Amino acid sequence: MSEHTIEPLIVVGVDGSDHSKEALRWGVAQAAATGARVHAVMAWEWNRNPFAINPMAAETADDEAVTAEEAARRKLADTVAAAVGTSPGVPVFRRVEQGSPAQVLVDASKEADLTVVGTRGYGGFKGALLGSVSQQVVQYSASTVVIVREGADEND
Repeated sequence: MSEHTIEPLIVVGVDGSDHSKEALRWGVAQAAATGARVHAVMAWEWNRNPFAINPMAAETADDEAVTAEEAARRKLADTVAAAVGTSPGVPVFRRVEQGSPAQVLVDASKEADLTVVGTRGYGGFKGALLGSVSQQVVQYSASTVVIVREGADEND
C-alpha cells in the first residue's frame, strides 16, 4: 500500500493592494522552495442591513451579491496575474469567499501549513505598521503566519 502525500498548503490573503501582491509573490517563492501549493484567498462582503440600503435596492440585493462575488473573482484573477503571471511554476488556486477578510483568512488558516499576508491592505492609515486584518490574522490564525512588507514603495 503506497502512502499518499499531500503537498503543504500556503494560504495567501489577497485584496489587490501592492502589499498583497508582494505577499503573493513571497508565498509563491516559498511554495517553489518547499514543494507546496498556494491558495490565493480573497474575501468579499455584502451588507444586508436594511438601514444601509434603500428599500428598492433590497429587491436586487441577491443580484448585486452575485455581482459583488463576480467582481471579487475578476479582481483576484487580475491580481494573481499581475503579481505572479499566468504560469508561476507552482499550483496557485484562487479562492473567493464571502465574509470579513480577517475571518475568512483565519478560517482558511485551519487547513494551511502557512498563512501569508501583507502588512496592510487598502484600508486604514498609510502610516500604520500593521493593518487590522493582518493583526487579526496574526492573533487568531491556526497556522504559522508570515507578514510580508511591501518593498517597492520607498515612502512607506
